Amino acid sequence: MRYLSFLVLILVVTSCNKDYNSDPLPDILDSNHPAIKAVMDNIEAHEVQIKVSELTNWNTGLEEYSYNFQVDDSNYFYPASSVKFPIAVLALEKVNSIENINSETPFLVEGDSIYSTIRNNVTAIFAVSDNEAYNRLYEFLGRDYINAKLKEKGLQPAQISHRLESNDAENSKTKPIVFRLSDSVQYIQPSTINSEIEPLQLRKLKKGKGYYKNDHLANEPMDFSKKNYLPISTLHEMMKRVSYPNAFEIKEQFIIGKEDQEFLLKTMKTIPREVGYNDTEYYDGYVKFFMFGDTKDRIPEHIDISNKVGYAYGYLTDCALIEDNKHGVSFLITATIHVNKDEIFNDDVYEYESVGIPFLAEVGRQLHHYYVEKELYLDEHGD
Repeated sequence: MRYLSFLVLILVVTSCNKDYNSDPLPDILDSNHPAIKAVMDNIEAHEVQIKVSELTNWNTGLEEYSYNFQVDDSNYFYPASSVKFPIAVLALEKVNSIENINSETPFLVEGDSIYSTIRNNVTAIFAVSDNEAYNRLYEFLGRDYINAKLKEKGLQPAQISHRLESNDAENSKTKPIVFRLSDSVQYIQPSTINSEIEPLQLRKLKKGKGYYKNDHLANEPMDFSKKNYLPISTLHEMMKRVSYPNAFEIKEQFIIGKEDQEFLLKTMKTIPREVGYNDTEYYDGYVKFFMFGDTKDRIPEHIDISNKVGYAYGYLTDCALIEDNKHGVSFLITATIHVNKDEIFNDDVYEYESVGIPFLAEVGRQLHHYYVEKELYLDEHGD
C-alpha cells in the first residue's frame, strides 16, 4: 500500500532532537506537501479549525495533551452530517429509558413505508452517513429533547435545529412513532410540538456572495442563523464522552446499556463493506476523511477509526478517534475546512475532492506519523 510504504520510509530515521511534548500542528501545517500548502496559502478562505488530543490513561482519568489551530466557537461553520453523531447516541440512550422496547425493537415513523430499528439507523449513520436514518432518529428525539440533553451533559455550545435533506426540515412538530414486536404494539410516541428555532448569535453567519434557491440565484450572502450549530470543541468533547465514559462524572455520561455501548463503539469503527455496502461505491475511506479519505485503498486491519464526518455547503468536518494497534498509538482529531471557491452556495460546485478531503487526509497521515515516531522514540529513550 502506498501509505504504508511511505510510513516505513519515514520511520527509518527518527530525529533525537525533536521535542515530542510540543504542539505537532505548526510543523504539519507548515509542510510543503501540496495538499496542505494549497490550503495554508489561502487560509482565510478555508476557515480551517483543528483540535488534537493525545490520549493517555483515559480509562482512569482524563489526562491529555491538547492542541488547537484557529478553534473559535464564536465563528460559525455549517456542521452538516456531523450532527448525526449526538443524535445517534442520544437515541440509544432514550430507547434504553423506555419500558418494553429496546434498540432492536422495530418502529415505524408516520409516513414511512418500512419498519426499522434504532440500531439499524445508527449503523446507517456511521457507515454511510444516511440522511433518512438521521431524520427518523430526529423524529424520535425532537429538537427540545436533543438540546436539553446536550446542555445537561455539558456538551455546549450547540444547537440542533433541523432535519437534513427534508421538505419539512425546520418543522417544529415531530411525527408519531409506533414500536411494534410481531403483531403487538409495544410503545406509541405521540407527535410533539417543539419550540421555534432560535436564531444563532455568532460571527460569520452570513456567508458567500450568493446562493441558489428554487433554481434562482440570489445575489446576496446566505444566512445560516437558523441552521444546526455544533462547533469543533463540542464535537471533540462528544467523542471523549462516548469513547472514554469513565473519565467523566455520571451526569456527563450517556447512560446506555452495556450491549448498546459495545454496539456503538463497534459501529463507529464500521467501514461500509463490513455491513453489506458495495465497496466500489462505498470504499473504506468514503466517510473516513483523515488518513484515507483521498484513497480507495483498504484501511489496514491494525488501524481503527471511530468517527463521524459531515459535508455540505462546501464544509467538510470530521471528528475521529484514531487507534493504531500495531504501534500503540491513539489520538483524537476534530477538524473542519470550507471549500467554496466561487462563494456561491447550493450550486453543487465545491472543491471536496480536489482540496478539502486531500487536506484532511494528509493532516491525519502526518499526525499519525508524528505519534508513531514519538512512540518509537520513547520506547528507545524512555520519557
